[in-house]
Amino acid sequence: MSETPPIAVAMSGGVDSSVVAGLLQRQGKPIVGLTMQLWNQRRLPEIANEGAAGRCCSIDDVYDARYVAQKLGIPYYVVNFEDRFEEHVVKPFVADYIAGKTPIPCTLCNNFIKFDQFLEMADGIGAEKVATGHYAQIRQDAVSGRWQLLRSTDTTKDQTYFLWGLKQDQLARTLFPLGGMVKTEVRVLAQELGLPVAEKPDSQEICFVPNGDYAAFIEAYSKEQGIETDVTRGDIVDREGKKLGEHGGVHNFTVGQRRGLNVSVGEPLYVIQTNPATREVQVGSGEHLLRKRFSVAQINWISIAPPGKSIRAEVRIRNRHQPALATIYPKTDRSEAEIEFDVPQRAVTPGQAAVFYQGEVVVGGGWIEREA
Repeated sequence: MSETPPIAVAMSGGVDSSVVAGLLQRQGKPIVGLTMQLWNQRRLPEIANEGAAGRCCSIDDVYDARYVAQKLGIPYYVVNFEDRFEEHVVKPFVADYIAGKTPIPCTLCNNFIKFDQFLEMADGIGAEKVATGHYAQIRQDAVSGRWQLLRSTDTTKDQTYFLWGLKQDQLARTLFPLGGMVKTEVRVLAQELGLPVAEKPDSQEICFVPNGDYAAFIEAYSKEQGIETDVTRGDIVDREGKKLGEHGGVHNFTVGQRRGLNVSVGEPLYVIQTNPATREVQVGSGEHLLRKRFSVAQINWISIAPPGKSIRAEVRIRNRHQPALATIYPKTDRSEAEIEFDVPQRAVTPGQAAVFYQGEVVVGGGWIEREA
């Protein structure tokens, strides 16, 4: 009788992935811990802050993951994905900001690293499935046989907004053991399992951006790569095109931003849009941020087949946005659509994602483009 294939657990060094490893082990499952080395924290020394709290995938996180694996007595390996991470996450992140968009590196990492390259690594150790600490749920539809992505039980920790790019073959091989739990239960379980990271704070910042300073990272990385950012300097203008001031580069701004404009007209101003072609940053009042209709591209229909006609759904346009009712109008190739909210929403931002929900089910998602 052949041995049961192991489950590859993506161990980040945090409490969530550590609990996944401990929980699966308690259930008698054979597991192997794998930590992904994604970014050299010593790179770009002018902005490096290796000891910064709240960053995922740091050097300290690798140490913590190794320590947890030792406590559990499981095989453990660190795998180097730095080159692929830079190519598919860091470079697009910088390019999108310079192009006037606001990218989501965590989604790119999920699409091209954690549920792509990681699955290939799992194949190499004979693992049929992978498990992560994401707060989301997966089920297989009994009628269609299609794998579906669902919101987690803990709505405050739900991470489906970052997982809309997962394909059917990836969902079929993925386990989210924490999807039916709330964070407080996870912390208690970590204590029961005797995990040394039971009280470790959650990571909040992007792993390669120290202190959340996107502009400083873009400047430092661009300088290292020989990319000229000064060419994006230009004017801050109102909605009529009147010049109100100057700025140091469109990559310093995102739709909805209020701080750092350094212009005053007697009322609060917000970034309404950026235009890299003219190097203009357009500002206006809060009401000018409201949008009802916009375009979405590169749609991944997850839980349903690509629809041939318009559908109704709740649409989330950023991670902390409360999903709002909308009609989705697929275009001919189904990978693009126009979305129309019932009620205009604030700060629809190119480069962010629009994720479609029907109840608890994530039916699909795509990248926000300019207004339809």
